Amino acid sequence: MENKLDIFTNRLKKIGIEVEYMGNFPWIYLSKINGTQVTETYRAEWGFTVAFRSVKYGEESILKFTDLKTIFNLIRKYNGSK
Repeated sequence: MENKLDIFTNRLKKIGIEVEYMGNFPWIYLSKINGTQVTETYRAEWGFTVAFRSVKYGEESILKFTDLKTIFNLIRKYNGSK
């Protein structure tokens, strides 16, 4: 079963946008867009946070995106479209 991040990544890939992530539990950062290093920060002192994973002991890990509008604005910026 795919998680939300895999689905998001695959949908972007279908329209020609490659993204790479880095993680520092519970944060997931957007590292690269189409091979270009992301330099902005968002909801963190280091990195552009796209999602968080739950950290409650004994529960299934839950992924929560930060703000899809802000994420897509950054993707548009790095992809060269308005």
